[in-house]
Amino acid sequence: MTTPGGDGSVRPARDLAAALGQADRDRAVACKTRNVVLASAGVLQQQKARRNRNRGVALAAILLVLMSLGPLIWIVVDSFNSGAHLGDIVTQCSLWACILCPALLAAALVGWLRRSSR
Repeated sequence: MTTPGGDGSVRPARDLAAALGQADRDRAVACKTRNVVLASAGVLQQQKARRNRNRGVALAAILLVLMSLGPLIWIVVDSFNSGAHLGDIVTQCSLWACILCPALLAAALVGWLRRSSR
């Protein structure tokens, strides 16, 4: 069995079979490549979602700290404006709370982010 070529010559059918075999191998490679690219895109989407979630948690924690420390900062500023000094127990406790709470929260947040990034 022979098939006509593009230039007017006659080619054997085995060239056609070889070309079809090569096309089938190319199709298999393209299918595998497509699957790898889709899997990589899925991983990238998951990483983006995780970054967005971590950013949201960090912003929520910052807002929570600011809202919870606001009254303490108000007490410290008000006591200094009213003539109190650092020896007062209320001023000392408020200052310690204003210093230690954000430091503890930052340490916990850093530990949580390191653990979740593994």
